[in-house]
Amino acid sequence: MDKKILDLASDVSNYGLKNKYKNFASVKNRKCGDKIKVELNIKNKIIKKMYYETESCIFCQASASVISKYVKDLMVKNLDKIETHKNFTTLINKKYIARKECVLLPYEALKKAINN
Repeated sequence: MDKKILDLASDVSNYGLKNKYKNFASVKNRKCGDKIKVELNIKNKIIKKMYYETESCIFCQASASVISKYVKDLMVKNLDKIETHKNFTTLINKKYIARKECVLLPYEALKKAINN
């Protein structure tokens, strides 16, 4: 396992749902069983904070951590810029292509939560 991925996954500063914001989503990866719940604090189309909880592999955990930090104070319309973020692209490396769905799960949950 790559130390960078372990480091990303171990940053749990945004872990834990607050259960007080209406933008919420729960998503499950049917292939591997990873689960994630995402809660967003959105004001004036700006994501103020993302909270999450996972029952997942290290790749999904790392991705959730990276995304939760990146989206802080991000305008909803700029959400697709996550795909070019350095730490996110590290996770979608060719070396880990078999885990791509695990990495994308938090992103899918985030998009779903925005639309709720």
